[in-house]
This record gives sequence, structure tokens and C-alpha cells, in this order.
Amino acid sequence: MRLTAVPMLAFFALAACGERAEEGAPTPAEVVSATPAESDAAPSAPTVLGATDLRRVCRAGLAGIHGQRLEDISIDGIEGDVVNASWRAPVDGGRRRAQCRVEGDLITWKPADAGDPEQARWMNQSGDPVSRFVLDGDIITINTTLPDGTVDRTELTVPANTGGGA
Repeated sequence: MRLTAVPMLAFFALAACGERAEEGAPTPAEVVSATPAESDAAPSAPTVLGATDLRRVCRAGLAGIHGQRLEDISIDGIEGDVVNASWRAPVDGGRRRAQCRVEGDLITWKPADAGDPEQARWMNQSGDPVSRFVLDGDIITINTTLPDGTVDRTELTVPANTGGGA
């Protein structure tokens, strides 16, 4: 009896290995990535930035997104939760202008001087890069995930007393 039980258990174990996943069911990697990380710390509410930090984050974000030096990004003003910024255009020497807003840890922007109405939109659609920030004192880290999955990381020092103007 024992001799037949072992082969039968092996048979059932191997049969289970060959089962097909249901079509449309999440893969193990998707299940793991969708599961929130466990932590001893209480969940925190999204941080709402004050005007100074909003200026700092947008300034760093636009510098990182557009490959500009932090010193070249000027904050021209704030309208509600939208920051207006500009910098010298590297090609023709004119000014590039953009608007920036922050939602949680996400930085979104739109060109403020685009001639084409299709380009004058918030860059938050499925094919657009996604930029997130981490604010740690004077250090702001910008992590931009491109549509192909690559991530660009920029770390900038933006002192609180130099939010970038207006």
C-alpha cells in the first residue's frame, strides 16, 4: 500500500505543476507589486505642500524633466496650486514657459507657450513620462519613469530660502 501511495502523490504533485493559469489572471509579479508593503508605521496621508515647498519641488522637477540647471529655472508666480515657471530656451535663446502642479508625490506639468493646442496639455496621459519626487530637507530627488520603463533619477539641493522667486 505504501508503495502505491508514493507514486500517486508524485503524480498529483506533478499534475498540479502543469495547471494553466486562468486567462486574464494576474501573474505572481503583478500580485506582489499590487500588494501594499507591510510596515510598523501608521499609513500617512499625502503631504500637502506649502507655497515655498511647492515652488522648490516644481523648480527641481522642471529642471530634472527638461534637463536644465536648477539655477536656470525661474519661478514667475503661483496661481492657486499651479506654479508658473520659465527658463532660457537652449536652441533659440528665447524663453520656455511651463506650468507645474503637485498631487501627492507626482509632479505634472504643461507647456505654457505651446502654439499647438494639442501640445498645451498636462503631461499626465498614458504615454507621458511620470515624475515623482522625494523631499528630504534641502534635497529633492526627482524620479522620472519613461514610457519604456527606464527610470531617470536626479537629486538636487534646493534650500528652503531659495524657492525660486515670486
